Amino acid sequence: METIAERLKSVQASIKQSTLDAHRPLNSVRLLAVSKTKPVSDIVQAYEAGQRLFGENYVQEGVEKIQALEKLADIEWHFIGPLQSNKTRLVADNFDWVHTIDRLKIAQRLNDQRSIYRPLNVCIQVNIDGDENKSGVTSNELPELAKAIEQMPNLVLRGLMTIPRAHQLKSEQKLSFNKMADLYNQLKNLYPSVNTLSMGMSGDMQTAILCESTMVRVGTGIFGSRI
Repeated sequence: METIAERLKSVQASIKQSTLDAHRPLNSVRLLAVSKTKPVSDIVQAYEAGQRLFGENYVQEGVEKIQALEKLADIEWHFIGPLQSNKTRLVADNFDWVHTIDRLKIAQRLNDQRSIYRPLNVCIQVNIDGDENKSGVTSNELPELAKAIEQMPNLVLRGLMTIPRAHQLKSEQKLSFNKMADLYNQLKNLYPSVNTLSMGMSGDMQTAILCESTMVRVGTGIFGSRI
């Protein structure tokens, strides 16, 4: 059985090859290790193998891990799950990034509740396929929300995140990802802080990198299947 360090190395090699295939700079794609439902010991193994960015989907579970590993000060914690209003304070107090901003109310609460001296990095989640089972703003709603976030002193607008429709053909994935790349480039031209397009997971990482993703989110490819 492969170790976490070996799987991590394999994912990193795949990202490198996909980046070369896309004729992009080697350091242009960051790997976010999705550690939801995995024990702290697994995160430590990935950390010891050089991984520093970790993503959590569940607020309470994520906060417990952050507190357990607070001595590892260079870990960058990303919240990548759906966020309810009654959980925003915990996220504002503990995480470094939030990828799933999908409405003004959540952004405003995070801004008002951020007590850490540094601003919270945020991405707006876009429902690029209009999937009723996915969260996120439409492309038409994006400009207004981005403008509002840009004016919030305790938030930094870093970019966009998406989860495409499940079970798409590769050609459909590419179409969705290219739409996201267009929105990302438009946003980047408006706001200098924007430098992140968070899209692509274990099954569609290569296509996402080809379509300008700057951050891929990989869980099972590093930590193995979830029970």
